[in-house]
Parts: sequence; structure tokens; C-alpha cells
Amino acid sequence: MSFLELAKNRYTTKKYDAAKKIDPSVIAELQEILRLTPSSINSQPWKFVFVGESQLKARLAAVSYFNEEKINQASHLVVFSGLDNVEQFEQQIHRHLPEGAVAYYNQMLKPLGDSSIKAWLNNQVYIALGFFLSAAAHLGLDSTPMEGIQAAAYREILGLPHHQPLFAVALGYRHPEDKNQPGLAVKSRIQPADIIDTY
Repeated sequence: MSFLELAKNRYTTKKYDAAKKIDPSVIAELQEILRLTPSSINSQPWKFVFVGESQLKARLAAVSYFNEEKINQASHLVVFSGLDNVEQFEQQIHRHLPEGAVAYYNQMLKPLGDSSIKAWLNNQVYIALGFFLSAAAHLGLDSTPMEGIQAAAYREILGLPHHQPLFAVALGYRHPEDKNQPGLAVKSRIQPADIIDTY
């Protein structure tokens, strides 16, 4: 299937088949794909937590507003968090990045202050989300990205001292009766002429 066809068929899943679980080998492939996600200056300021264990998943579902049911139905929940300790981030880039990348950070980002740095770090995590959703579709998985989580509760439950949960993705296989799937619901998008300019 072409990437365009994947884009046409991928959708935000509202109802999962709770009996179908993702094979561990597929989870391992997704984890490696996330590890290879691009980021500005190769900063990689993130942590990804895969939750397949039902009791832990249920605890997170309970602090996920209107997303509780779909999280409990899904095979896995993947939590995306951004590094929110600037000092730790600076230590990380000094260990892992070349001098040019560190110099860019010091000259262009550090003078902006901690709040701007943290916003920039979080933006990198959203790049990973797009990469991940495309990879999941390629692997035949259905997904539901959701910012509707209680981030502080997620952080406490998962024990994340230096990372701030930003959003989560339910992952699994659609229920045949999911009314949001293509074929049963029309994908709604703005027309190209309204959002794309070509020169």
C-alpha cells in the first residue's frame, strides 16, 4: 500500500477489539522506530512508555477523561513525555551531540530562557507522534492520539521525575463496529486550495 493510501485509510479509532493483542515483535519494531525518530539538532528530549499490562493501563485510563473506555479496550497505551529538566537536557546533549549542535543550542536556544527551551523540547515530542502514527498504520495497527490525559497523575503513576507526559496513544485493532472507520464515516479535511500554496 502506498503512503497516500495509508493516509487515506488511517483514522482516529474510537472502539477497539479488546480480544486482539499486538504481538511483542511488532511492539519491539515500533520501539525501534521511535528510537530513530528525527528531532531538531538530534536533541531526542523524550521518553516513551509502552503499557500493555492491563492493571497499569486501567490506572492510566482512569485519569484520562473521556478516553478511559478506548484505553481499556486497546492492546497498548503509549505515553509520550518531554524532558522538562533543562539542566539534565544540557548534560545529555554534551554527552551525545557533536560540538556544532551544542553550539547551536547555546547560541540560539539557551538565551531564550527555560520556558522557551521547554516549549522547544516539547515540540520535538510532537514530531515523534507524527512519525509513530504513520509507522503504526504501516504495521496494520489502529491508533488514537489523545491529549485528554491528566498529565500530573500520569507522571506520578509512571514515576517520571524528569519528564512531563504530554499525550498518549491508544494502540490496537479496531472493533468491526467502530463507526469512525473509513467506509463507515467520511474523512473530513479542509480542501487543498485553502491550506496549500504552490509557487
